[in-house]
Amino acid sequence: MLQRIWLLLLLTPCSRVGLAQSVPSAETSETGGRVVLVLPFDNRSGQTALAWVGNSFPDTLNQRLTTAGFLTISRDDRQYALDHLGLPVDFRPSRATTIRIAQTLDADFVIVGSYTVANERISVQAQVLEVNKLRLSAPLTDSSELTRLFDVENAIAWKVARQIDPHFNVAEQTFVASSEGIQLSAFENYIRGTDATTPQERIKRLQMAVQSTPNYTAALLALGKAQYAEREYDQAAATLAKIPPTDRRALEAGFYLGLARFNSAKYAESESAFSFVASRLPLPEVVNNQGVALSRQGHDAAALFQRASAADPNDPDYHYNLAVALLRRGDFAGAQREVELTLKLRPADTGAAALKTHISAGRSTAGSAMPGTLGSGSDQAGTQNFDPVERIRRTYSEASFRQAAFQLDQMRAMRMATLPPAEQAAQYTQLGQDYLAQGLIPEAEQEFQAAIAADSANAGAHAGLAQVRERSGNAEDARREATTSINLHPNVVAYLVLARIELQAKRMPESAAEVSKALQLEPGNTAAQGMRQALQARGQSLP
Repeated sequence: MLQRIWLLLLLTPCSRVGLAQSVPSAETSETGGRVVLVLPFDNRSGQTALAWVGNSFPDTLNQRLTTAGFLTISRDDRQYALDHLGLPVDFRPSRATTIRIAQTLDADFVIVGSYTVANERISVQAQVLEVNKLRLSAPLTDSSELTRLFDVENAIAWKVARQIDPHFNVAEQTFVASSEGIQLSAFENYIRGTDATTPQERIKRLQMAVQSTPNYTAALLALGKAQYAEREYDQAAATLAKIPPTDRRALEAGFYLGLARFNSAKYAESESAFSFVASRLPLPEVVNNQGVALSRQGHDAAALFQRASAADPNDPDYHYNLAVALLRRGDFAGAQREVELTLKLRPADTGAAALKTHISAGRSTAGSAMPGTLGSGSDQAGTQNFDPVERIRRTYSEASFRQAAFQLDQMRAMRMATLPPAEQAAQYTQLGQDYLAQGLIPEAEQEFQAAIAADSANAGAHAGLAQVRERSGNAEDARREATTSINLHPNVVAYLVLARIELQAKRMPESAAEVSKALQLEPGNTAAQGMRQALQARGQSLP
């Protein structure tokens, strides 16, 4: 089923606006679309040293709004729009210019804002511009100590999501808890690094961010890409390999890891990296590069090039690569067909013209040649020194990835809506648990909420929501959801949530009682056994 969805997705080009509006829902019908542009916030603190804070808002809001199901416009796309309009990157647009930028990028909503800092406290104001109606929302505000910048930005992101989509039901505290574990100094260096005007400053800042927070995957990805751009291929590969395969940035990291390994002539490792990305996101440039890495090892990659050219038939390089692969097979007719398509799409392609001549010479001698060769003797004297090689793609389309992921979510929602409520709830709950295992708390909550909306009697969904509330520091709601789950159907997950809440409150006997109930259900459960050992280490035995 998933492969058929991807095939449909990849063979159906669509613009950003078409993508956001292609799958109607109650939410999109009310808001008119879900493509969001976040602009840097204005620094009204009077402190130039805090200008980086303004540039940090798009980074945080894009992350949070993406988890909320919106299609956000990246920093690179935003800079493209400014350049297209002849505006400097640090330009702070008026309302009229903001609308022009939004229209250039097909955005449905634009987020603008400002901040002030006084007595080490930051106060933020944001507004949502609804482009189609030219309507600006009332100010959305938040404030806190400057050291809690993440909390403020996440809270603003939550309020923006609620402003655009009143049906959005993820708790604010879940958003606020999403940035735990990242030091503010690392965040500052990351933002300063991505905004740096020189490669040296960029790499230095990003290295500082990673040194203070080694598992900061956004900084690792940015550093790896910066190292790759500077042709530090081994360093780039080492950096990008640190991003876990379960991380949301793993696909882009895998693409650049493949390129870095390719440029170091480590073709098997390059193929492995591209294969990982293609297995989850078979965009044509990814499949093409997997094929190029495979061919460099002396293997037949025609099937991969066929997939790439079928997914994007208007790209001449994919047809060129397929022509080369078919030629190596000895399929002169197929090779000629593909090279002619290349020249039709790009008439001035000198490499393709030379390949066409090479193929024609091979066809004229093919009758006496072994399959995959061009014959021998003087008949091919003009072609002996021609050795065509497949073309690799060196740029990763982040917009294509985000659009594809966005539409896949929409398609999944449509498919899920056709299932019986109990089955919907079961599948949403499993997705929530998958997100929870990856540490993606807002995404997990959305799935659990969807499960409860489909079937409020699903004990697993309430247990999952209890875990989300526990991780976001809301013990009261976590207890309520865990209790609801147990009342519906006793389960280990909910009992252990209650056990951890009691342990955190130093109520050892109560915690031990919950662990005991969990072990009665599943004596071999490792998490419950671990809790028992933790309690015994504190002198508390189970009842």
